[in-house]
Amino acid sequence: MGEEKDKTAFSYAKYTGLAFQMMATIGVFAFVGYKIDEHQGEENFLFTAILGIVGVAASLYQVVRSLNKNKS
Repeated sequence: MGEEKDKTAFSYAKYTGLAFQMMATIGVFAFVGYKIDEHQGEENFLFTAILGIVGVAASLYQVVRSLNKNKS
């Protein structure tokens, strides 16, 4: 029973860490896009949207790579 609790706690920690990593990656990309838009005086936040989507793709790639690495 104790080993199951340890495995469960490890899984929660691993997946929580992945969630925070995803949020940080998306946040950094969106922030950079926002700063580019701010510097260029853009009103429609085009770079924020584009880099936000790139951040989502990059974070999904990191998660898939991490999960595949742990699977082997």
